[in-house]
Amino acid sequence: MSTVTMYTTEVCPFCIRAKALLKQRGVQQIEEIRIDLDPAQRSLMIERTGRRTVPQIFIGARHVGGCDDLMALDRAGDLAPLLGA
Repeated sequence: MSTVTMYTTEVCPFCIRAKALLKQRGVQQIEEIRIDLDPAQRSLMIERTGRRTVPQIFIGARHVGGCDDLMALDRAGDLAPLLGA
């Protein structure tokens, strides 16, 4: 199973939704980087992704985007193979 890393904040509903989908797909561990607790990580996230919103999700080294991007990947049938890689 690929490593999943997610930039999040505590109260973000999209973060909660993305984590729930990943858990439904068998992901047991998500490395969360809380940008609300560590402002330097917010800058790093923006630098890595070019985006300012959370969640920002990485599966392995691949940036898959935010919650909507993750849901679209799942609907297209492309999430499971990416997680299993």
